Amino acid sequence: MSGARVKVLVVDDSAFARKVVRETLAAEPDLQVVGSARDGLEALEKIAELAPDVVTLDLSMPGLDGLGVLGSLAGRPKPRVVVVSTVESDSERGLAALEAGAVELVRKPTALATGRLLGMAGELVRAVRAAASARSPEPWEVFEAPLAAPPTAPRRRLVVLGASTGGPQAVTRLLKALPGDFPAPVAVVVHLPPGYTGPFAERLDRECALRVREAEPGLALVPGLVVVAKAGVHLKVRAGARGELTAVLDPAPADALHRPAVDQLFASAARATGAATLAAVLTGMGQDGLEGARLLRAAGADVLTETEASCVVYGMPRAVWEAGLATAEAPLSRMAAEILARL
Repeated sequence: MSGARVKVLVVDDSAFARKVVRETLAAEPDLQVVGSARDGLEALEKIAELAPDVVTLDLSMPGLDGLGVLGSLAGRPKPRVVVVSTVESDSERGLAALEAGAVELVRKPTALATGRLLGMAGELVRAVRAAASARSPEPWEVFEAPLAAPPTAPRRRLVVLGASTGGPQAVTRLLKALPGDFPAPVAVVVHLPPGYTGPFAERLDRECALRVREAEPGLALVPGLVVVAKAGVHLKVRAGARGELTAVLDPAPADALHRPAVDQLFASAARATGAATLAAVLTGMGQDGLEGARLLRAAGADVLTETEASCVVYGMPRAVWEAGLATAEAPLSRMAAEILARL
């Protein structure tokens, strides 16, 4: 934002929620709350009047709801939208909001006017800052058809993917471009709030040729299966005595910045499958995946990174690329073909 304060509009039909969000953001020196709105129609009026950089958006509102607001903003580079909503009622709509252009999801711990809302402060501030630096993702039509899956047994035993801001959209597009006879299991870490990774996996399973499941302890990782890390716990890969791969759900390390962490998945893959691993680091803020990529490269594995041009936030891929750890980089529209070519 070139040193300028990020202008934020707060949209929620709850007066108490608006107060909590407004005061949380106003306490940050780099953020400026320029206004608030009680419903979708008022939000659109305030967006036209105040030109905010970021909008925090509740989904459940009378009249024009959050998805209606996103539909009205379709195609506009700004404002960037952070969805702030309760998972119990809005997990499916939250994922639909990401597909409609929202760049971050923040879990509102309750819909009631209680002090529990203060618990989302740290995640809210992080999400608003990430959204402020986000760009519009590539349009769907730029995607190229994937190459045909190789008919022979794969050299790669495992594909691991990591993403954060803009990640649900990127992972969806990438997985939809892979064929149903993909010859290796895929393990995915995307930074999503608790309660969203299960519905995200179910949505992917409906839309992709591949089978997709949320991670479970001991789940066998087999070709053609995509396993999505469960929010709140690290996804790791374990190799058995005969080389069989299974999913491990591990709360440790509990002090990791993200849980699940891309670093933890990548590090476990370096131990379990070593040079037979293929990794890809997609759009996201921060450096999660950097240390894991270092371990993968030391084990002889290949690591791909998404190019800056197609990233919503060029943070995680940049960290890996600038550290000299990427085997190659590719725009999201080419990533499926790049992965298939390396199998």
